[in-house]
Amino acid sequence: MDRLNDPPSLVIVSDLDGTMVDHDDPGNLALLRFNALWEASYRHNSLLVFSTGRSPPSYRRLRKEKPLLTPDITIMSVGTEIAYGESMVPDDDWKRYLDNNWDRKAITQETAKFPELIPQPETENRPHKVSFYVEKGKASEVILGLSKCLEKRRLDVKILYSNGTALDILPQGAGKGQALTYLLEKFKADGKGPVNTLVCGDSGNDAELFSVPDVYGVMVGNSLEELLQWYADNAKSNPKIIHATGRCSAGIIEAIGNFSVGPSVSPRDITEKSVEKPFNPGHEVVKLYIFYERWRCGEIENSEQKMQTVKSTFELNKIGTKS
Repeated sequence: MDRLNDPPSLVIVSDLDGTMVDHDDPGNLALLRFNALWEASYRHNSLLVFSTGRSPPSYRRLRKEKPLLTPDITIMSVGTEIAYGESMVPDDDWKRYLDNNWDRKAITQETAKFPELIPQPETENRPHKVSFYVEKGKASEVILGLSKCLEKRRLDVKILYSNGTALDILPQGAGKGQALTYLLEKFKADGKGPVNTLVCGDSGNDAELFSVPDVYGVMVGNSLEELLQWYADNAKSNPKIIHATGRCSAGIIEAIGNFSVGPSVSPRDITEKSVEKPFNPGHEVVKLYIFYERWRCGEIENSEQKMQTVKSTFELNKIGTKS
């Protein structure tokens, strides 16, 4: 990425739903812990990549609902779309690559033969992704029959099934793993191959990420059985892949510490006793933000007194820094 002059110290590539984002954490506490850690310790020399099954419209909706950081790169639609920066500039070279031997019309003709396949919303069906819902009990039989039909038409595709409900048909060269491989090769060609890469996931369509050579991997603590079964069958002896105990973002932070790829203590976890002296502005800003969150939620008693204490802290340290 142009943002960095040197090779990134760490590239984190994370799925969103169930990995970076915990939908059972209404306060988004783990996500906020990760955000604080990234901004304090990694933003200046590393890259953040989100790799999601969501389409661009669905991804934008999630960004309005959750306090997600703006990533350097976004891989969407199960590895069929790549975009860069806040403006989400599309990677046209990746689009052209996926166009090779991709016949969306023929695929929809074959899938129409299977009434068990329920089309996903139009927003989730993309130029290089045809998506359905199918009941878990019917999935194996449908996938087998559909594979035979597509092979007869000589369609070079892959079928992915995840979360016990979602079936996606992609070009054979697409997928989260292939998109990451493409990006890593692009980094190397620019002389910016990352020092370390950590991939993070929780479901079946994340398995390809863990197959990319030379990456560290974390299956977060709440990973689905489909990913754990893939790990048992394919990667249990790989010391570079762990099953974290922490859920979602907490599991990602756990993996950073486990693999020693960089700092793993979020500023939101720093206690008064562990704060370095003299005055640490970063820690005080995080304290102020957490105070604001609690105040907004009505969780602060004697808020006027507490507010005065916060003001005094900043005034005293402002004087201290001037002197």
